[in-house]
Amino acid sequence: MQRRLFCALLPSLAAAADAPAKAFPAAQGWKPLFPAGSLAAWRPQDASRPNTWSSSARVTLDPADPTRLTSAPGSGPEVWNSPTGKVTNIVTTESFGDLELAIEFMVPKGSNSGIYLHGLYEIQVFDSFGVTDLKTSDCGAIYHRWIDAKPVGGSAPKRNASLAPGQWQSFRAFFRAPRFDAQGRKTANARFLRVLLNGTLIQENVEVEGGTRSHMPIPEAPRNPIMIQGDHGPVAYRNLFVRPLRADDNR
Repeated sequence: MQRRLFCALLPSLAAAADAPAKAFPAAQGWKPLFPAGSLAAWRPQDASRPNTWSSSARVTLDPADPTRLTSAPGSGPEVWNSPTGKVTNIVTTESFGDLELAIEFMVPKGSNSGIYLHGLYEIQVFDSFGVTDLKTSDCGAIYHRWIDAKPVGGSAPKRNASLAPGQWQSFRAFFRAPRFDAQGRKTANARFLRVLLNGTLIQENVEVEGGTRSHMPIPEAPRNPIMIQGDHGPVAYRNLFVRPLRADDNR
């Protein structure tokens, strides 16, 4: 019942691929971060390395190698990080507080990426198709922290909703930023209120005590940027929209 309710309430990102502005209108507070495939809202995390992410009219699996991606000539709405996926992470130039995020992604076989809200707290992007024993490294996990050379915490997805490699998939995330008092002392941890993968609820009310593994070297704060991991394997993204978390969802 709960899964059906969420699916009925939330617009389909797959359907939005052809008309994202209609599905996520500015009038409802949505802001595109890859408008028409533009990377103007992003910078490389490592300023010493060039931003070699690029836009394409169409990204697909490489027919000669299912562990790689390839793209059609010309620019377009789909953003990807090269056939081998060994490029710098990208970070938004804007910072965000409490937010709702919608995004589509594609991974080839065995590939790996991540979406770091506030540059610190990762929703794992991974080829987890067919996995039965879900861990904090699987797709849709809130990744674990890394303390004293060991994994700590994290939250595995409630169920496996991953599609096969080479298919476009979608996340919808509702995120509450950490809270601080007037002296800058943290009074409440960051929290993923809900995360949906392909319309299925996979995370609910997950508290994050600090930055997860490979996070940006920045402190927790009321507002921070979004980072996308680009150096762990090929990945493509499209239809990335954010808006401030609405009062009805801030619970």
